Amino acid sequence: MNTGSDEPGKVAVAADGAKVDGPTGEQGLGSKAPEFIKARRMLHLSWQVGIFVIGLAVVVLGIIMLPLPGPGWVVIFGGMAIWATEFVWAQLVLRWTKRKVTEAAQRALDPKVRRRNIILTSVGLVIVAAIVGVYLWKFGLVMPWKIKDQ
Repeated sequence: MNTGSDEPGKVAVAADGAKVDGPTGEQGLGSKAPEFIKARRMLHLSWQVGIFVIGLAVVVLGIIMLPLPGPGWVVIFGGMAIWATEFVWAQLVLRWTKRKVTEAAQRALDPKVRRRNIILTSVGLVIVAAIVGVYLWKFGLVMPWKIKDQ
């Protein structure tokens, strides 16, 4: 689970050339733990285990929420963000996810895509209105559980 160098004074470098234990800027990868925790190997390992367990609990909660009512994907990405405070792999996954979400948002703003979405929504609303109209014509404003045997 170690994301940096084994030596306290060393700096690990990620594949893209960004410093892992460097400043906590947008490009910096690696542990965001306080310096006094990073200075002590066992404390830092305990910190990483704690972050992993908390992140895992949040991700599992999000997975449980997927079929149930609740913001499942938001909670899963929240767990990934917790992991990203300590682990480089989670930081890279979050960067990739942010990039893909931004690309999808840009595609959704395309006029052709917006026009298609508006047309599909309108067709869906017409179909729902027709179904509701047929129901009201056939049964009136009576709820299904109050319909008597006919």
